[in-house]
Amino acid sequence: MIKQLFKITFVLLATTQMFACSKSETITTPVVTVSTKVVTDLMADTVLGIAANGMPYSAGKYTFFSLENNTIVPSTDSATAKWDLAFMSTRILTNGGTSGPALGGAFIYTGLFDDLKIIPADSIFKTDNAPTYAITTGSGKGWYTYDQLTSLITPLAGRVLVIRTASGKYAKLEITSYYKGGVTLPVSASDIEKLTKQRYYSFRYTYQSNGSKVF
Repeated sequence: MIKQLFKITFVLLATTQMFACSKSETITTPVVTVSTKVVTDLMADTVLGIAANGMPYSAGKYTFFSLENNTIVPSTDSATAKWDLAFMSTRILTNGGTSGPALGGAFIYTGLFDDLKIIPADSIFKTDNAPTYAITTGSGKGWYTYDQLTSLITPLAGRVLVIRTASGKYAKLEITSYYKGGVTLPVSASDIEKLTKQRYYSFRYTYQSNGSKVF
């Protein structure tokens, strides 16, 4: 009887110790490597005024942007790998090829932003090779259309920019507006408004920091 009680006590003690050990184990939280950001009114060589000949003029300078840090990069760092995209008017550069010294590239994906969960295995990333660019320019050829009757630029629905960043990581980006305030101007807007309120990019993007092609 005593031996049986000893065995039962031993089992209870062992079970208690095992339970205590499992309770004291450190619970690790998975590292989040994917983040989605929204950018509004990123200036891209905005129109400064109307010249004497009636033509609009601007500074002719790019705005450099880091997707990794979600911030504008000074133009003094344009020859470095600190930026991923550069914006001027409707043109968007990637940091690679003829546009920069890094690993940047891109292609335009046709489909919904939220549906793009993984970059297809057969995707081909293009690099800038001026006067052609990885992110194609021209109405209906890349991310936007230009209506000659209304003089308005509108992002094309179902166009996602898939970006290889300067460091060789990946992001997907959807442009939602080209006008100040994040909303395309109405047709009834004045010509001055259509000129001075354009070249303000609003977009959302998802950046994958671990280097994989999964979003």
